[in-house]
Amino acid sequence: MGTLIDFILHIDQHLVNIVNTFGNWSYLILFAIIFIETGAVIMPFLPGDSLLFAAAALSANPTYHLDIWIFIAIFLIASIAGDSLNFFFGHKLGNVLTTNKFFGKFIKESDLNKARGFFDKYGAMAIFLARFMPIIRTFVPFVAATSNFSYSKFVRYNISACITWVFICCGAGYFFGNIPFVKEHFSLVIIGIIVISLIPAVVGFIKGKLTPSGEKTK
Repeated sequence: MGTLIDFILHIDQHLVNIVNTFGNWSYLILFAIIFIETGAVIMPFLPGDSLLFAAAALSANPTYHLDIWIFIAIFLIASIAGDSLNFFFGHKLGNVLTTNKFFGKFIKESDLNKARGFFDKYGAMAIFLARFMPIIRTFVPFVAATSNFSYSKFVRYNISACITWVFICCGAGYFFGNIPFVKEHFSLVIIGIIVISLIPAVVGFIKGKLTPSGEKTK
């Protein structure tokens, strides 16, 4: 876990190492990270927003010869395809996956319950909103599928959410990631991105705690 935290907080340095080592294969590596983050269900801790921001920031620097439009394309495909795979797991396996002795170790019941509560409260709109919320975005497609939500409706909300998410994160990284202050305090910026993205989940959690139990069941 310490290695993962170090990767997230110093993601710009690690991406530079990846690019210098693997060249154009770096596109495939970053595609896999975003795809697995939402598609695998059991790996919600992988970086999402911060990875898009950092990759876009590197693409704005001519030193690394990276194409922002390739990043946008692969991140769009990875996020949409990953969510669809996640939905497929929920539809085909449902609670069998969460109760499995092996996979159950990686899926926290508390995170799954938060996603269920979030989906029950916001319905279809939860699919869009969850894309901007780490951890929860990994479980909402799964929960939607287990709630007998239709895939055709799911994918409409999912595509619009992924397009918005990718353009916001990549746009911010491309236009602001190489500002001297941002470059000098990149770790703090990444922490800020993570904190901001977690605000909706924290607010929802606090509201849930403050709401009387009688009102929750109405």
